[in-house]
Amino acid sequence: MAKKSRKNQVFYFNAQDPCAAIEFGNVFRGLLNRYSSPRRDLIFLCIGTDRATGDCLGPLLGEKLEEMSLPFPVYGTLQHPVHAQNLKETIEAIRLQYDNPFIVAVDASLGTSEHIGYITLGAGSLKPGAGVAKQLPQVGQLFITGIVNQMGHAEQLLLQTTRLHLVMHLAGLISSGIYYALATQEDYCELNS
Repeated sequence: MAKKSRKNQVFYFNAQDPCAAIEFGNVFRGLLNRYSSPRRDLIFLCIGTDRATGDCLGPLLGEKLEEMSLPFPVYGTLQHPVHAQNLKETIEAIRLQYDNPFIVAVDASLGTSEHIGYITLGAGSLKPGAGVAKQLPQVGQLFITGIVNQMGHAEQLLLQTTRLHLVMHLAGLISSGIYYALATQEDYCELNS
């Protein structure tokens, strides 16, 4: 069952819960209905790099979303990752190409030990790189994060030593939830195709 943080409207999904993908999909669909409209271009911006296991959630998810052939643009895949060096340019390119886009920003994150393996979903901007003290632009109208390891000292080392199995599991659950949300929201898909 999803847990909701009251202060920020952040929803937490335990990836070990067998119903997590459906619960995630239902909340995701609800947030899309509340904050977006079918007339806005829905964009998935999957942030991260394939050079650090703990930071490859975004590119892995981007790959999975492209394989689903959804009628929405996906930025950030294993072949063409969006990371600290090209994030600003990618955001500018999206804003030039699409009029008033609705961006769903995805990134890996660090959290408390009891939240490792959880997915967060909420309305508002994502602050990429915050867990490793990088100053990157905030982006998105909705955000999705996968908590891949614990905050603490030597965050870069933590990202390098994160288990790939966990990251792949989170990417699979998120992609299934997104697919479920969009497949059961026919009006949105028809207007964006």
